[in-house]
Amino acid sequence: MPLASQPVGRRERNKQQKLDRITAAARELFAERGVDEVTTQEIADKADIGAGTLFLYAKTKGELLLLVQNSSYADALAEGTSAAEHIPAVLDAVMAIVRPVVECNRKQIDNGRTYLREMIFGDPEEPHHRDALLLTVQTEQAIADVLQRDERIGSGDAATLAHIVSAIMFVSMAATINVAAPVDDVVQEIRNQVQALV
Repeated sequence: MPLASQPVGRRERNKQQKLDRITAAARELFAERGVDEVTTQEIADKADIGAGTLFLYAKTKGELLLLVQNSSYADALAEGTSAAEHIPAVLDAVMAIVRPVVECNRKQIDNGRTYLREMIFGDPEEPHHRDALLLTVQTEQAIADVLQRDERIGSGDAATLAHIVSAIMFVSMAATINVAAPVDDVVQEIRNQVQALV
């Protein structure tokens, strides 16, 4: 029987079900009260597992936040990349990628800022952290692909510019001065900087 068509074993199904329960519990509690106000014991209780089991899936609360936010970020990036395909103007297409990522990050501002901090300072050997870093690479690649539509921008320059755009986006989302700023203001700030860049 080909490997791809073999049924998933009970043990793997149980692990996936636990991971799904942990993710759902953490997502709900973090959205309600923010990551700083939730304990790992509360997440374990809501997921109906022991605290020790929880730590097999994520060793810290920060890693739990990465687990939860990574799926939202991936969805936002897919939405933005898809929208950008149909927008001819380079700046508008870049911003089509950026906007859903900003919106995703700003759903719960404290969680979004903590997520960015975990991405930067977290343990790169931890799988949820690696997934978050991969998302930043994918974001930069999507932006670089758009920038290369401009015949004046080669692939090397596009990659460098995309890295700068990514930095602008992350600093704008994390900046204390923008804590109370609505999404539109943060996106406009990013757009102004990107426009000056490209």
